[in-house]
Amino acid sequence: MTKSRMNPKVDGFLRKTKKWKEEFEKLRSIVLDCELTEEIKWMHPCYTFQEKNIVLIHGFKDYCALLFHKGALLQDAHGILIQQTENVQAARQIRFTHVREIDEMETILKAYIYEAIEVEKAGLEVDFKKNTAYIIPEEFQNKLDEIPALKTAFEALTPGRQRAYLLHFSEPKQSKTRESRVEKSMQQILGGKGLND
Repeated sequence: MTKSRMNPKVDGFLRKTKKWKEEFEKLRSIVLDCELTEEIKWMHPCYTFQEKNIVLIHGFKDYCALLFHKGALLQDAHGILIQQTENVQAARQIRFTHVREIDEMETILKAYIYEAIEVEKAGLEVDFKKNTAYIIPEEFQNKLDEIPALKTAFEALTPGRQRAYLLHFSEPKQSKTRESRVEKSMQQILGGKGLND
């Protein structure tokens, strides 16, 4: 492991970590062997190549994971990449429940990391689904037609924020619930904020 690439902020993150500590440390050493720059982003260890995000280490209740930011572009020769939810377009995870699994997969993990670096070097980009491909629920469309300021505010949001709202409004099966979600979110949209801001 190259000491010069280790970031003290990640040491701090690992000191505070209670669950998955051993797994995180093993993943860290594997990623650092691939000579990526270590940073903290989104409150997790993130590894970059020429300031481009390659992988992130994060943990959940039932598993920890190595997340590839452009995982959708990897070949996945071993069929181990997981799409976290159906709405995640670019990122893919490799999940672990024990440090032993990470040890056994070290060579494969490095191959995937090197492939992710090559994807970045080649300048490849994930072809994101456009927001126009998302359906605007009738309940929200009615409000947009009714309140021009709401339409203007919604269109001024970033594509990711727009998408989050559209998915949030579309989820419920009942119109009454969709209407309620729209009502509750209107002030936030008018304030230029995303769903989770």
